[in-house]
Amino acid sequence: MKTGYIFDESYFWHDTGSGTLYLASGGYLEKDEFIEAPSTKRRVNNLLERSRFMDELVNLRPRSATRSDIESCHTGAYIDKVHHLSDTTGGDAGDHAIVGKGSYEIALLSAGGAMTAVDAVMEGRTENVYALTRPPGHHAEADFGMGFCIFNNVAIAAKYARKHYGLNRVLVLDWDVHHGNGIEKAFYNDPSTLYVSIHQHLSFPEGSGYAENIGEEEGEGYNVNIPLPPGTGNAGYLTVLDSIVQPLAEEFQPELILVAAGQDPSMFDPLGRMTVTAEGFGKMTTKMKTIAENVCGGKLAVCHEGGYSNGYVPFCTLRVIEALKEKRSDVEDPFAPGENGYPDKVYPNQQEAIDDVIKIQSVFWKSLVRQEVR
Repeated sequence: MKTGYIFDESYFWHDTGSGTLYLASGGYLEKDEFIEAPSTKRRVNNLLERSRFMDELVNLRPRSATRSDIESCHTGAYIDKVHHLSDTTGGDAGDHAIVGKGSYEIALLSAGGAMTAVDAVMEGRTENVYALTRPPGHHAEADFGMGFCIFNNVAIAAKYARKHYGLNRVLVLDWDVHHGNGIEKAFYNDPSTLYVSIHQHLSFPEGSGYAENIGEEEGEGYNVNIPLPPGTGNAGYLTVLDSIVQPLAEEFQPELILVAAGQDPSMFDPLGRMTVTAEGFGKMTTKMKTIAENVCGGKLAVCHEGGYSNGYVPFCTLRVIEALKEKRSDVEDPFAPGENGYPDKVYPNQQEAIDDVIKIQSVFWKSLVRQEVR
């Protein structure tokens, strides 16, 4: 199994400055490292190197997206704003979307990394890919950034895949703990891209990610939000993949699957409360890999989004990459004993949330009607 891996040292040089969690330091907020910092992603890369699992992967050099690529999802005025901030003093390109000196070029390379992942799987150089891109992208909307995101990497990659390879159907699964409002809006009236977001309900952004937001016009039914209650763990996520994502994929028949992979649903994340374990991420990836093999010849590209636990994200991401490769490293999860007492089944409030989504979407999808009457 050839699994590609994409990263670039430049990703770690995107400078978000100092802060406290996601706020600027000052007053009673003592100066600290801003939570979307390079350390978490760098530690993923370091663990791959330290464990020698990097040797199992096909290392791919990302290319930069062009302005035309970025314009597929963003306005010229917004792109100009990011470019100006990057060339001058830096600043916020929206709502907690920090642009540092030189961040424009790095953000182009991050979007280009997602596009490079598409190239690798579509051209058969690898069966699947993990792209450790930074800055993340799924919150970025057409004319402003949000939630640490500058350019919408996965949305840009999906539009690139459709244009460059003539694809008619792309499935985007977003398992970041926060709703991917930017990806949603990029395809809200577009039936050629099925967007499925699994996220913590009422987390971020405010007023976003409701199950009733189903798309509009020709895209009605092609936007599937799965808001889950805090505390949903491995069992709940795997149930969603089995009861919603798999039947949708089999009915939609995508020619490519992209995953916006935030490891912030993890049990130790400071910005999420979903308690997914490293093993859980591995099982989720195995499920998506099987779905991809069944519907689109295994064409699966996974792009890094959020995840803010410096200690735990590397182990979660390693399990994702191992599942793509179908090979385990010799790395044992040192945090596994901490899983005792975490959810190991689907609780009634979680099943109710899943059933609500199935009921709403079964109006559009025959495959979910069968799930509704199970």
